Amino acid sequence: MPRVVFMCGPAGSGKSTVARRLEAGGMVRLSYDQEAWNRGLLVMPLPQATHEEIERHLRRRLIQLLEHGRDVVLDFSFWSRAMRDDWRRLVAEYGITAETIYMTTDRETCLERLRTRAQDHGDDFILDPDIAAHYFVHFQPPTDDEGPLTVHC
Repeated sequence: MPRVVFMCGPAGSGKSTVARRLEAGGMVRLSYDQEAWNRGLLVMPLPQATHEEIERHLRRRLIQLLEHGRDVVLDFSFWSRAMRDDWRRLVAEYGITAETIYMTTDRETCLERLRTRAQDHGDDFILDPDIAAHYFVHFQPPTDDEGPLTVHC
């Protein structure tokens, strides 16, 4: 049975660092940011239509990978319970219970990391500080009732 991991946490919390470690261990990493970067889109947040197009692409790619028995790490923010539930239902269709890795990095550290980004690669998008702070305030932490949960401090 393939393994699916949801990386969960605000921008700058260290999700991509952990996701890349999992990727180095053999998982396939899917990322909104990387997909936007690959398309030459360098400004975040993405326009809604573009975000939806990338989401459709990532869903199709995830399904292909699961059908081939591949382990996948979804390097998204999974900022809302509704988003996590939606993707959880998708993988459940394949008999998979997604694991969540929640990065609990404090607000100041996240915002400082975002301030120092240089936009050198697909995990290094610069995000307006006000938008980043808004995302942090509205982030909905995962709870134990959502399934397997690992908390990284």
